[in-house]
Amino acid sequence: MSTQPSKDLETFPNPQPNREYEIEMECPEFSCVCPKTGQPDFANLTICYVPDQLCVELKSLKLYLWSFREEGAFHEAVTNQILDDLVAAIQPRRMEILADFNVRGGIHTKVKVNYP
Repeated sequence: MSTQPSKDLETFPNPQPNREYEIEMECPEFSCVCPKTGQPDFANLTICYVPDQLCVELKSLKLYLWSFREEGAFHEAVTNQILDDLVAAIQPRRMEILADFNVRGGIHTKVKVNYP
């Protein structure tokens, strides 16, 4: 597996597809850049989902999140893009992502998105 940023999300079979359980992952070092200023934006991402047939492989998730470091994106857009990409990759029963961005210009932003 690569150690370079990648948009590829790898999966593996859910070891207990008949049981409903929750997986929560915290990513305290997420970063992207402001599309207006080019300055870095940092966030703590919390991804919580109930898998169906597939789970996301963690190293591929790390490399996927890393791929946003040089991309300009509004907080709302990047959070929704991550949800859309994860849902497309694993088709979970439910998923929620909370992006808690660091203060910028005196404003603290949190974006929460849900599937379905």
